[in-house]
Amino acid sequence: MFNIVSYLIFLTVSSYMTVDVGRRCFQAGKSYLEYLIHDQDMCLTINRILLGCYYLLNLGYIAVNLAFWDRVNSMEQVIAVTAIRIGSITMILCALHYINIFALYFLRNKLTLK
Repeated sequence: MFNIVSYLIFLTVSSYMTVDVGRRCFQAGKSYLEYLIHDQDMCLTINRILLGCYYLLNLGYIAVNLAFWDRVNSMEQVIAVTAIRIGSITMILCALHYINIFALYFLRNKLTLK
């Protein structure tokens, strides 16, 4: 019973967080990409590819995460295990965001040097 509760909490929170952060990064990324690359069609294409990869990676990680879930026997464990799993998703989202920013920054520097 406790495992089902923790699964539902984890799936609800992590899926919402992944979709919301992806949507926000997609919207904010438009102007950032247009600043870096002055071709609007190319910016939109890159932004869509980044969003798709982001969703696939995070939702895949969420699904795999369920396979390695320990047995939960109490409400305290529900909170602890779910918090750890949601925290790991949050750190992955943060890392992906900064990797994308740095990659685009270095791409722009490489393009402006030519």
